[in-house]
Amino acid sequence: MAYRDLREFLGALERCGELRRVRAEVDPDLEAAEVVDRLCKSGGPAVLFESVRGSPHPLACNLFGSERRMALALGVPDLGEVADRLRRLTGLVRRRPGGAWGLLAMLPDLRPLLAMPPRRLRGGGPVQEVVLRGDEIDLRTLPALRCWPGDGGRFLTLPAVITADPETRERNVGVYRLQVHGPRALGLHWERHKGGATHYGRARQGGQRIEVAVALGGDPATIYAAAAPLPHGVDEFAFAGFLRGEPVELCRGVSVDLDVPAHAEMVVEGTVDPEDLLPEGPFGDHTGFYDPGGPYPVLRATALTMRRGAVVPASLAGRPPMEDHWLLGAASERIFLPLIQLLFPEIEDVHAPAEGAANNLLFVALRKRYPGHAFQAAYGLLGLGLLALSKVVVVVDDWVGLRRPGEAWWAALANCDPGRDALVLRGPGSVLDHALEGFSFGGKLILDGTRKWPEETGRGARGPWPEPAVMSPEVVAAVTRRWPDLGLGADPGPTGGRAPGLRPAGLGWSGEAAP
Repeated sequence: MAYRDLREFLGALERCGELRRVRAEVDPDLEAAEVVDRLCKSGGPAVLFESVRGSPHPLACNLFGSERRMALALGVPDLGEVADRLRRLTGLVRRRPGGAWGLLAMLPDLRPLLAMPPRRLRGGGPVQEVVLRGDEIDLRTLPALRCWPGDGGRFLTLPAVITADPETRERNVGVYRLQVHGPRALGLHWERHKGGATHYGRARQGGQRIEVAVALGGDPATIYAAAAPLPHGVDEFAFAGFLRGEPVELCRGVSVDLDVPAHAEMVVEGTVDPEDLLPEGPFGDHTGFYDPGGPYPVLRATALTMRRGAVVPASLAGRPPMEDHWLLGAASERIFLPLIQLLFPEIEDVHAPAEGAANNLLFVALRKRYPGHAFQAAYGLLGLGLLALSKVVVVVDDWVGLRRPGEAWWAALANCDPGRDALVLRGPGSVLDHALEGFSFGGKLILDGTRKWPEETGRGARGPWPEPAVMSPEVVAAVTRRWPDLGLGADPGPTGGRAPGLRPAGLGWSGEAAP
């Protein structure tokens, strides 16, 4: 099911019991954030604040704060359905012969398969029902949040920021926080590893201004696509069309040469002068710590367009777990796993648990085939897009359940010798990581938590690597059948974890002859 706009999505959430309305007035300065934080931490519903102090606009928060709401946002019963669609597409190209050259030749074919080009409407769209220019604009009336006491101001936290490469006109849509500096000024937190910063950097090199449009609201698939870690060159609006099953409708901005979502709630249009910088931040970010910010470029608004009765969405950042774990982490790792497996077919699964705050920890389940394979897989992932920002990569065997972090840590710690299986590297890191030795640069740790081959240990007389103790499937099935007769209440289910896959007798863990 494709939602036309944010309002349709809000209606669907309310019908499913996933949305609560708050009619009492709420202050966007800290109070709303405290309410949302409690909802996020407790697995609570989305919330629509209908009366926000100092603003005529309702505020919608925690829209994507659970796996169920993420699935609803993308119109599927389960996020795995989106992954299956991608897997079928990658299965088509996986059959191409030619090794590395075949993989390179495949990439141009993959983009059209994924792309459902957006459709431009003539004569504007609903988002341009109201058009304000010049002194009519006052961005201070938007329900922007001050989330934490040490924040440097109020921020728009779920915008889709649209730019175009000044040379190629290739589009980028990304979610970057925006600080409200004044009636017609927004601070743009363009992190150096993101597409918007690339466009800004090229404009700055050429000494030219860059046009920017900021969309607030819109259909949920488009909001997600703006936040998704897409490969370079994949258009976010086209990917949103793939997710929706129908094209995203766009319209030309009223004061900038950029296309904007026609069914957004609101769009701020403007320009950025490369030399126009203002202090941005501090900001309590998704790491759970304050990002001190710094001098960042300023968007000077030339127009503000909106629908009548526009609703503004926001996402609260802070100590995990928060909504961004579902919006940016859990959804993306499920959806993009087939693309990772296209490059690394021996990787069974990846998972960044909420406690890792997106970049601090990445679990990898690997079908290990030879000595050193765990390190090779980790090297490959650290060279893949924004996974390069991962700080700690823990590799375990493919039968380990990554979405039960306790099980993943149990397997990794049982199978590792820190003196042998921990490898420290150096590389790029998140600009929000305060612990790194340099700004967005520092150390990384790879931990090989897989069973070791003789070549990796020199175990000699100590014998083969031990098998995990797992209950037999027959006994598990028998107890499951008998549980209702035991008088112990609801069956909590087997707790022994997932057993290693079956393999022919006499073969080692990898399927090769055991030593």
